[in-house]
Amino acid sequence: MPFWKRKPKEPGPPLHGPDFSDVDSREKAIQLVEEGVLEPLYLMPQEFGGPDDPRNVVYVPVGIAEVKRDTDLNIIAPLVESGDIENYAATPEYRGRSFVPMAVKIEASGAKKLASEICIWGEALDRETAT
Repeated sequence: MPFWKRKPKEPGPPLHGPDFSDVDSREKAIQLVEEGVLEPLYLMPQEFGGPDDPRNVVYVPVGIAEVKRDTDLNIIAPLVESGDIENYAATPEYRGRSFVPMAVKIEASGAKKLASEICIWGEALDRETAT
């Protein structure tokens, strides 16, 4: 079979830390929310005008949404209010087909710049210990 027709290989389980590889649908993620394992995280915070829309929500282990919310409200919001930050983006990074991002990258810019990454699972945890 030609290489361009081959199905990409799944990355396999991570070397250490939690494994959310099997959470490959929104339904499975919501089930884990109901079980208290995951929680919703708004990429664009509602305090910044982010919509209550499924495209603005990712599912992360309990406690991670609070880390992002603290960053948004205690670090970024004051910079927005002072006029030092005008642009904001929170971008999830996925591993394989998982609906649980392995990291969320936060970038804010304007007169000042801020970049932060919340490492959640998989190879992202290796990046966290390497820096």
